Amino acid sequence: MEISKLQYITNYQSEFSHLDQVKALIKSGIKWIQYRPKFAGKNEIFAEGKEIAALCKQHDIVFIMNDSVELAQELNADGVHLGKKDMSPAIAREILGDEKIIGGTANTTEDIIKLVKQGVNYVGLGPYTYTRTKKNLSPVLGVEGYKTICTYLEKSRINIPILAIGGIKEEDISLLTNTGIHGIAVSSVISEANNITKKAKAFLEKI
Repeated sequence: MEISKLQYITNYQSEFSHLDQVKALIKSGIKWIQYRPKFAGKNEIFAEGKEIAALCKQHDIVFIMNDSVELAQELNADGVHLGKKDMSPAIAREILGDEKIIGGTANTTEDIIKLVKQGVNYVGLGPYTYTRTKKNLSPVLGVEGYKTICTYLEKSRINIPILAIGGIKEEDISLLTNTGIHGIAVSSVISEANNITKKAKAFLEKI
């Protein structure tokens, strides 16, 4: 499955529920949504996730579950995104099989190499800059950090889609796309906009 150049991660800090965020995003034409419910009970997550999964399927949107391989299975998600402290991608692959998408979080070249060896389909590399949606933030990379890492990957013939993530704004898109990355992942910049649909469309047009 093709990895989208714009991925949206639902924001648990938003005034809008995850479900309402997704409903607004559907109208924008976005084709990749990662469901990231933090600090909620499993039953609540499953109920909401089931509705989101159904909407994504109806509108041909890739639905990725954050952190939980178990919930990815139960919701029949298209895949799972795993953080550094989550299940290893290699074990997740054994459980989910070859057809599912597995993404992993990285901050360094070493992280990426490790993830590639474990069979991920894409890497979320960040943070680009400070972001409130992530606790225990790794060192920020900035434009030069992405350039350095992407240049190394190209020279090493390591071919994996890299998604920049972490505090990305509209004006950063052109700077980032020139570093060699595949695309970007965003959350609060869209969920906190006055008009989620309009903001998502603006990002889609620029990416």
